[in-house]
Amino acid sequence: MVLEQVDTLVATGRSIGRGETGHLSVGFCTSISAGNLRTTLLDFRTRFPRIELAIAERPRTLLMNALRSGTLDVLIVTSDTPSSDNKTLRVWSERVLVALPEDHPLAARDAVYWTDLRDETVLLSHHDSSREFEDLIISKFVSTDDRPKIDRHDVSRSMIKGLVSMKLGISLVMESDMGASFAGLKYRELRDGTGSSHIGFSAHWCADNENPALNRFLEMLAERYSSPSLGD
Repeated sequence: MVLEQVDTLVATGRSIGRGETGHLSVGFCTSISAGNLRTTLLDFRTRFPRIELAIAERPRTLLMNALRSGTLDVLIVTSDTPSSDNKTLRVWSERVLVALPEDHPLAARDAVYWTDLRDETVLLSHHDSSREFEDLIISKFVSTDDRPKIDRHDVSRSMIKGLVSMKLGISLVMESDMGASFAGLKYRELRDGTGSSHIGFSAHWCADNENPALNRFLEMLAERYSSPSLGD
């Protein structure tokens, strides 16, 4: 009996060392209703069913604090700014869409151009990807007089969609948000003269994190979304 227990402990230790069992905590501030993050998590779960997967959705600042404190192993966020405290791997990008009330004139089009937003009110959350959306708006409208009005609200993405459905304005979202249907909304791709607009995502992790499960996750990301590491 004792020998069996020892054998079990040895086998478990080897499995943990190989990253086949254990625990992995992943933080994000985007939707998992569709898109690459959802697919990545499902694939990881299929490949390593004995790794306990913990998921945390928080504003980006709180996620970064949790990463530094060791509460989270890895983040998937829309910032790829290198930091002396972590390593970064660019993974994928997502198209930017405009969310419209279903009876909005622009909803009748197959695609919407940035210049079509000139006279609109764009509703953005103080959280998540609003910074990237604001940067895009500024880059697409050189003149401040041509830019759409931006209304910022201290609410979640889903609440912003509710405000759009109430016809208080329009909003910008990423294509992963399309997986969660919302009554009264239509999504259209935003384009300019060169095509669709995209926002990039990156994985962030602490260089001194020795969790074998994290290594397995990073290996899978590199396999699926081959790109150079940053912050080395």
